[in-house]
Amino acid sequence: MILKVSIKDIADIDLDEVMEIEEVAYPNHHWSRVSFENEISNKLATYRCALTAKGDMAGFYGFWQILEEAHITTIATHPDFRRQGVATTLLFDLVDECYKKMIKYITLEVRESNIAAISLYDKFGFSTIGTRKKYYQDNNEDALIMFTENIWYDKFKTNYNKIKEDFYGKTK
Repeated sequence: MILKVSIKDIADIDLDEVMEIEEVAYPNHHWSRVSFENEISNKLATYRCALTAKGDMAGFYGFWQILEEAHITTIATHPDFRRQGVATTLLFDLVDECYKKMIKYITLEVRESNIAAISLYDKFGFSTIGTRKKYYQDNNEDALIMFTENIWYDKFKTNYNKIKEDFYGKTK
């Protein structure tokens, strides 16, 4: 089942809900509230969240724009809303934001054990280009470095539009 959500920019008023998701999504190593306060006020950063029809925050993401690249700093879905298309919807919004900001490439790090996330990123056209050894401080797990080709290339756009069409076709 696909959960219909609306997407909006994260503001200070949303930080209690952001922190709730952050703490359950990353219980052993999560960002502090001060980190999020700094991030949402950073001119290079974009932070947005997904809200259910009832107004509950289902997930969020953030990225930094560095020249023509978006570096995803975080993406999380509340456990109550996983496997309902929230992360996919957030990624659609993130890519659309990149188009609005004339960004060409998207990059991120992901735990090599996070198979669900890696599978989603693969579907969106991310490729693994390297590994950061012992990247995660809580357990020294390696991170995969994933990168998209230029999102303005026809190959990326065709795949992206097909994923979108398939996804939103399921919500009807």
